[in-house]
Amino acid sequence: MDARIVKTRRRLQEALFALARERGVDEVSVSDIAARAGVNRSTFYQHYSDKETLLADALDLFAEEAGASLESIEFGSDEPPEALVVFLRHIEQNADLYARVFTEPGYGAVLSRLRANARDAIRDLAPAAEPIVPRSVPVDVVAAGITGLVLGVIGEWLTMADRPRADDAATWIWRIVAGFPSVRAGNAPETPAG
Repeated sequence: MDARIVKTRRRLQEALFALARERGVDEVSVSDIAARAGVNRSTFYQHYSDKETLLADALDLFAEEAGASLESIEFGSDEPPEALVVFLRHIEQNADLYARVFTEPGYGAVLSRLRANARDAIRDLAPAAEPIVPRSVPVDVVAAGITGLVLGVIGEWLTMADRPRADDAATWIWRIVAGFPSVRAGNAPETPAG
């Protein structure tokens, strides 16, 4: 792709994120995005049909960047991979936007693309994950399962009233992926009285 196109799209994506942080994605117009990016409306429409497509591409880009950094994961480590921490910090900085993507029906296509990108990045990690995943389980099934787990934790984290820091959420995800820790007594599910 032409470097100018990449640069313009990146400016539009960054403008959307900045404006969404300031006033919420629903309050941001195409004109606002174009003005913040330093382009005119016709340039916006040369690249995107609407702001939802721009949002999906922006989330794709951040997910791809995080996925590209996952290559050197050590599954024996107690610490979550830096790429996961960085990605969750990005989500934390844009929590209102991501909370809408994870909880509101109008963003299903955006979440679907995010899920597909995460699944692809996780699938690429399969060889490194052999110590914790049985070979009898197909790689695509493992990737889908881990993707669902990661996105499920992120969705739950985004809806917490007193949301812990991104570093804590990264640790939760990593501990679950790396070994399914025992449930703490205070959070154990209740068993039916018999």
